[in-house]
Amino acid sequence: MKMKYSVRAILGAVLLTVMGTVIAQSQWYPSRWGPTDEIGAANYITAAGVLNATKLVKTGKTYSLGITVNTSTPAYPPRTCSIYIVQPGQTGASTGLGPTQTTYNDDILNCWNGIGTQLDGLGHIGISDRYYNGFKWSEFADIGGLKKLGTEKIPPIVGRGILLDMAAYYGVPMLNEGTAFNQAEIEGAARKQGIEIRQGDIVLFHTGWLSIIDKDPKRFGSVEPGLGRGGARYLVSKGVVAVGADTWGLEAVPFEKDAGIFEVHQILLPLSGTYILENVNTAELARDKAYEFLFVLGHNKYQGAVQAMINPIAIR
Repeated sequence: MKMKYSVRAILGAVLLTVMGTVIAQSQWYPSRWGPTDEIGAANYITAAGVLNATKLVKTGKTYSLGITVNTSTPAYPPRTCSIYIVQPGQTGASTGLGPTQTTYNDDILNCWNGIGTQLDGLGHIGISDRYYNGFKWSEFADIGGLKKLGTEKIPPIVGRGILLDMAAYYGVPMLNEGTAFNQAEIEGAARKQGIEIRQGDIVLFHTGWLSIIDKDPKRFGSVEPGLGRGGARYLVSKGVVAVGADTWGLEAVPFEKDAGIFEVHQILLPLSGTYILENVNTAELARDKAYEFLFVLGHNKYQGAVQAMINPIAIR
């Protein structure tokens, strides 16, 4: 009888665990900010937080965190980018327009927004047909632009930025592909640098991976080191606004054992409304050991866009 009771108890515990998981998964929406919210973790940005972040500026040195994009920039297939320079309405540079012979160039970009240094909006990744706050794909995703969760809704992302140098933590110039860092490694790097992760932060990781973008673009764009599932959940629990890295997809590829396809993206975007920043140029920050700074990001506001090419700025 005792053995049967034990088996029954074990089965009951397993059933409760499974039920609890199903319930938890079904309760990830509406969001903590209400059923109509479209900006997610950007709600953590406050005037007080911005003012405190400005106090980190001691030298006035600025860091451009964006990379230059061209036709050969490695990107997640089939993304590409081209530029066309045109002189509309002009018959030739020698004649120009009007008596002053005014001439000008215009440019046309034929680009995917998800190329180069980029911001992943909350309409980028979903879980089945549900996206952030439970919005259904069929009700807001339109070929002419998102009807909800467009990047134009995102306010300026300004606050305390921190850099966690994971390459230095592991004692290498560049992490290997598939290396996943989670809570223990993130906390270890933060302790080593004397940095505390706080609510409202923008957390950037330096892995060294961007150093091979020109030398080995095929390797760069197909695999990468990065954030693991446990690390993503840990950062969400800290209330960060955004998570970025010097890699094309933020999370470790090949994926962690038993991980789903871009599951870290799911943990951050639909489940918690936490923004993702990719291909962030962290090399100069790492060289200067600039671990804490004012982070400023004002992106383009094309209505209904999923992503945005960006050039964030760090100021010390």
